[in-house]
Amino acid sequence: MSGKNLSKDVLNVVRKKTGKPISEQQVKKLAGTVTARTFQSEADLRRLIRQVAAVANVPVSEDTVNDIVSAVRKSGMNLEQLESLIRAMIR
Repeated sequence: MSGKNLSKDVLNVVRKKTGKPISEQQVKKLAGTVTARTFQSEADLRRLIRQVAAVANVPVSEDTVNDIVSAVRKSGMNLEQLESLIRAMIR
């Protein structure tokens, strides 16, 4: 599967899950701001979560934000790999 098809597939999944008309440009703009530091800084991670919620026009409670932050912290994911994946998807 090419990167273009992957990007469209991801966008379609987001649209289906949220039921919201999210544009490719909105996703690209948001993804362009994500760096490894975003996931290392709790304040930046919280800001990203709120930005995603705003783009999707989905209300997110403070409890949900806390749960997401906790899950990201506990996951032990390689942040550099995540950043590379996001950047590859927006090409």
